[in-house]
Amino acid sequence: MPTLIVLHDRAAALIARLLPPALLLLIARLGIAAVFFQSGRTKVEGLLTITPGTYELFRSEYVLPVVAPEFAARAATLSEHAFPILLVLGLCTRPAAAALLGMTAIIEIFVYPDAWPTHLSWAAILLPLIARGGGAWSIDAIIKGRSRQQRPRSNHPAVAGCGAHDRG
Repeated sequence: MPTLIVLHDRAAALIARLLPPALLLLIARLGIAAVFFQSGRTKVEGLLTITPGTYELFRSEYVLPVVAPEFAARAATLSEHAFPILLVLGLCTRPAAAALLGMTAIIEIFVYPDAWPTHLSWAAILLPLIARGGGAWSIDAIIKGRSRQQRPRSNHPAVAGCGAHDRG
């Protein structure tokens, strides 16, 4: 009769086969992209016309030191649209996730410091994307595969941009 440890190990091995890193990274990309993209959509009308209410929000509630409200509204709106799209595609995953983590830090520090549990959960999703990249089911992985076929692998930092060393 198998011991509890053996049963646990078998169950863990089965779960690991059913949930490969590529799937987990895909779910992380889609999940956090949805959060930021939906936030971006609340700031616009039509495709990308920023609403007057968005500008007012950045003048009154989302006030940042040394950043003009109009610039902050445009930058945040563009970021909440562009970076999630990159994450969904798995294109430039690391830089896109890092940008959204930076945005999260700014929101936490200057706008909603009491919302740290939400921001910590966003960071918990973004950090593996920064560390591991988009995973095997990403455009980054396709680009990486093609670049490996065309030249030998390099550990040079200049090659490490958008997914050059993605794992998973």
